[in-house]
Amino acid sequence: MTRTEFYDDPTAPEPNSLVVAASAVVCDEIGRILLQRRADSGLWALPGGGMEMTDSLPGCAVREVKEETGLDIEITGLVGTYTDPRHVIAYSDGEVRRQFNVCFQARITGGDLTISDESTELRFVAPAELDSLDMHHTQRLRLTHYLEGRRTPYLG
Repeated sequence: MTRTEFYDDPTAPEPNSLVVAASAVVCDEIGRILLQRRADSGLWALPGGGMEMTDSLPGCAVREVKEETGLDIEITGLVGTYTDPRHVIAYSDGEVRRQFNVCFQARITGGDLTISDESTELRFVAPAELDSLDMHHTQRLRLTHYLEGRRTPYLG
């Protein structure tokens, strides 16, 4: 299944679902950020995904990072909430999603870096390299907020 992300695009299809999701900024010991190249869009993104009925939001981030990267993490903070109605994600199966994403900070506690079927590449990226990667505006916004070292989470 493929996906297309729209932002502030009047030609975007009308959403037909709202999904609660969590993502995580996971850094290695030298401050590089873990990113995945998504199989469904080819874009670089933070690991994360939709919340299940049995999840808490932090638990969703922990589960999604494990599923998508093979790493075990511990949540250490909150980057922010991202609920911009101008961001619409259209999937090839007909779902058109508005997403409510809560982005956490996390540290690695174990596991082995492993590519899942949701990504084609995983890599730790130095902050100075982020501008050279092809990623959606909303992912870049989360990374910017993280790198700003805000005292309070972004609420938007």
